[in-house]
Amino acid sequence: QVQLVESGGGLVQPGGSLRLSCAASGSIASFNFMGWYRQAPGKQRDVVTTVNGGGAAYYVDSVKGRFTISRDMAKNTVYLQMNSLKPEDTGVYYCKANWNRRDYWGQGTQVTVSS
Repeated sequence: QVQLVESGGGLVQPGGSLRLSCAASGSIASFNFMGWYRQAPGKQRDVVTTVNGGGAAYYVDSVKGRFTISRDMAKNTVYLQMNSLKPEDTGVYYCKANWNRRDYWGQGTQVTVSS
């Protein structure tokens, strides 16, 4: 069973930065892809960014130029660097991995952007 544990969320002022971490129980090199999703208050859970096994990343338009997904293969950890945060970035951020044609989710970490 794949386990994903997110950390790094918190309260930050607009314009600030946070780095989220997703630590996996296994080698992330074996995952088909990984990504970050968020669920804003009162809204559905939507994709923010994904990275495939070859390192190609996808970002939703609203975070392009501000968010960066990266991987540390030695630590089996995926990161989401979030800069220039806006109130609309507020939500619960979930790490997702696809392995052996199955999806696995972390427990989520709360990000609140407020002045």
